[in-house]
Amino acid sequence: MVTRTDDRPSLVRLAFEQLRTYGPVRVTHEGERRVDEHEDSLTRARQAHAARDWRTAAACFAAVPTDRLTADDLAAHADAAWWLGRIEDNLRLNAAACDAFQADSRPAEAALAALQLGLFHLARGDEPQSMGWIGRAGRLAEGIPECPVHGYLQWFTEVELGLLTGQPAAAVDAARWVQDLGRRLDQPDLVAMGLHGEGRALIKSGHVVDGLKLLDEAMVTVLDGRLTPLWSGNLYCHTIAACHEVADVRRMSRWTDLAERWLTTFPAAVVFGGLCGVHRAQLLLLRGEWDDAEQRALRLVEDLDVNRLDYAAEAWYVVAEARRLRGDPRAAAAYDEAHARGRDPQPGRALLRLQEGDPAGAATSIRWAVAAAGTDPLRRAPLCAAGVEIAVAAGRLEHAATAASELEATAATYATSGLEAMAAAARGAVLLAEGRAEESLPVLRDACRRWQELGAAYDAAGTCVRLAEAYRALGDEASAAAEVARAEATYERLGAHRAARELPDGLTRRECEVLSLVADGRSNRQIGEALYISDRTVARHLTNIFHKIGVTSRTQAARYAIDHGLTVSR
Repeated sequence: MVTRTDDRPSLVRLAFEQLRTYGPVRVTHEGERRVDEHEDSLTRARQAHAARDWRTAAACFAAVPTDRLTADDLAAHADAAWWLGRIEDNLRLNAAACDAFQADSRPAEAALAALQLGLFHLARGDEPQSMGWIGRAGRLAEGIPECPVHGYLQWFTEVELGLLTGQPAAAVDAARWVQDLGRRLDQPDLVAMGLHGEGRALIKSGHVVDGLKLLDEAMVTVLDGRLTPLWSGNLYCHTIAACHEVADVRRMSRWTDLAERWLTTFPAAVVFGGLCGVHRAQLLLLRGEWDDAEQRALRLVEDLDVNRLDYAAEAWYVVAEARRLRGDPRAAAAYDEAHARGRDPQPGRALLRLQEGDPAGAATSIRWAVAAAGTDPLRRAPLCAAGVEIAVAAGRLEHAATAASELEATAATYATSGLEAMAAAARGAVLLAEGRAEESLPVLRDACRRWQELGAAYDAAGTCVRLAEAYRALGDEASAAAEVARAEATYERLGAHRAARELPDGLTRRECEVLSLVADGRSNRQIGEALYISDRTVARHLTNIFHKIGVTSRTQAARYAIDHGLTVSR
């Protein structure tokens, strides 16, 4: 085809118009297109990470070849993977980030990546790898100008380890150093971590009021949104755990509520959601919502086994306790699961032995559990509370009194709502077992009130049972019946396990029924009508009853029935 010469200028003009509008015309090869796509993915990944859209960030980073990712990209990808609960990916990417930072001659960032790897390995229960990475972090941080990583290393190696090894005074000094560094470097994370560490150390030293104030002060910076998400979540969980340890139920409940609200602001927060879920299950257990506590804990254990072995162990302990309290035979297996993950299964396992009718075995079990707990009064407190219940049941009143005295001393030192309730209940139980019913009454009433204020319905009901025993011993049958009715209604509502009552002096169940009607003033004929048996059978039962309990008259038999709680409920 031949082009007419008068058409050529128009074609040239068209070409120049295209250049002005679209730039130079070039051939686009497949490789260049992929490069553009990778750049786009990287841009979107970085933007998503900055917006805390972890799923989008992780997906976009994953679409880019690793060799195209900078050290900062690798660290951001690792961070997104952690928030999504992909711990294996996090460990792999963080290790790559550490190497990349070193290659870029950025030792501070490399040290921080190494420290995170150490902490994440420790959370999984892998201590050798944890210590290896933390050692590497310390080596990388040597000789570089003062920066935040020095504060994080001090927080772990001096504050946290000081608390774990029972050196709270050293932990206080280290925590204050972290705070000072944070203020010099204008790092709110470090200031809050230091405040929190100092607070926990003061609590361990017995300065509970001052310690709790510092925990609350640290959490104010979290509520104000001044901290990074990672350290906000860490401080929420550490604070709730500290409140649980000292049995400050009200504070624990409040911070758990706030943590759950904070979690709703993130599209994904698998690890912190699991940790907070375990604390919620602990509160549900206390309040008698045992089915919910068990189901919540069971939903969490699979992810926690990968991310936080200590919390997985605690979740299994919650499951075991919920099952024991309901009389579920699978409780023993759940205690074994907790134990296999490093959680002491006491005092639950000893209380299970008591529930199964072995008070002597339970007493031996709890005795050695207390010995194994060392000298930490907070670790010993729940063991002492269980020890009182077990020792009273086993008739070892001296052991019960010793455990109650220790628990009272701990409650006086730490003065938290849960410890004070436990101490009052323990002292009341000992006084009652020693035959000092009148002295036990005000103590037990105080314990019951405290449990009710905390929403601990099961513990309150158990105290009502002891109150009934005290009233009965003092001859106030009406008050005793009211307390029993109150406890029974609670047990029924909660679905609590109640052991079959051991009948006194070899009496059969039918003989107890006859005896209760004697105490109610019924004649032989009325008893026979009530139980659908003949007068002769009633007389034979009475002969056997008088012989077994060592009485010679109906009046004495009625007195025995009242003293042993074998009266008719109205």
